Amino acid sequence: MADLFAFKILTADQYAQFKADGIFHGAPVDLADGYIHMSTREQAAETAAKHFAGQDSLVMVMIDLAPLAEAIRWDPSRGGALFPHLYAPLPISAMAGKVILRLDEAGRHQFPAGF
Repeated sequence: MADLFAFKILTADQYAQFKADGIFHGAPVDLADGYIHMSTREQAAETAAKHFAGQDSLVMVMIDLAPLAEAIRWDPSRGGALFPHLYAPLPISAMAGKVILRLDEAGRHQFPAGF
C-alpha cells in the first residue's frame, strides 16, 4: 500500500490515556478483535459516521505507518475495501498530528479542509 499515514479516531478519554501512557493498546473493539482498527484518509469520515455517530469532540490522530510497517496489515472490511490494522500497541511516537472532530448542526462530524 502506498499510503504513508493512517487515522485512528479516539474518544477524548482514550486520547488523554494515550497521551498519559505514551502507548495505546486499543479501544474495546480493538482489544476484542486483536488489532487496532485504523482508516485511510478516504475511509475516516465513514468510520466516524458508522462507529461514532453523535459523539462530539473526538480526536482523530494521524499515524505515520513507516515505523510500524512490520505490524501493519491491510485487511478487507466494509465492501471489501482494505483497511490498515495494527497488530501491536500504538506508540505515541508514531503520531504525526491530530484534529478534534466536532459535530455540525445536523450531527455530522466536521473534518478540517485538507485533512
